[in-house]
Amino acid sequence: MSDQEPISRRGMLRIKFLGRLISNAADDIKADSRESTPPSPALGNMIRYPVKGSDLPQLSQTQSSFRRRIPVLRPPGAVNEDIFLTGCTRCNACLEACPHDAIIHAPKQFREAAGTPMINPVVQPCLMCEDFPCVSVCEPGVLTDLIPPVMGTARITAETCLAHQGSFCTVCSEHCPVDDAIQIDNCKPTINEDACTGCGVCQHVCPAPENAVLIMPTLTRPVAPTPADPTQEANTDE
Repeated sequence: MSDQEPISRRGMLRIKFLGRLISNAADDIKADSRESTPPSPALGNMIRYPVKGSDLPQLSQTQSSFRRRIPVLRPPGAVNEDIFLTGCTRCNACLEACPHDAIIHAPKQFREAAGTPMINPVVQPCLMCEDFPCVSVCEPGVLTDLIPPVMGTARITAETCLAHQGSFCTVCSEHCPVDDAIQIDNCKPTINEDACTGCGVCQHVCPAPENAVLIMPTLTRPVAPTPADPTQEANTDE
């Protein structure tokens, strides 16, 4: 289990601002959670490689450089954000496949990410389905089972957590769908960042008057590797 460093006041304000932005967008999402948005324009020259039978763009080093944008809590198996934005067709397949209605459209406040799939744990968290139907239906391959289904990391704010303030509360650990992601130490919940997937269930069920759980979306996600060639594996075995 990795130790959690204390969050600075400035960092806390930035995280809370993001939380308010997502929460305020809930009204827009509920009004029309199925409204589609035209896909973002393709980036310039790209090298392309196959993923799940379709072409997924791979960005050059210059194109994949960090650009300031609002962090988005993507569904499980989401690839690098630049590639995700370029490859996602806003087809709604993952939204329709989710049995818990946890995947929604990012509202217009998310700028270039508007219309792409995201998760708002305040409304409905990801319940970490065993078969990940959202991943299996993604034709563009921007959701893939070739990378771990890690969406982010939960952080507990001790100042507002009931257990950390002396009350008995284990609601977050009782509902967490991931083994060992939340551990109870001296009657206080702690996040095991090595196991946490950022599904948001703990934030959704937190009973504290001021929600004590913050979900930090993963900012750097891997580019999905090219599936192994069975022929090459067979030659290696020889």
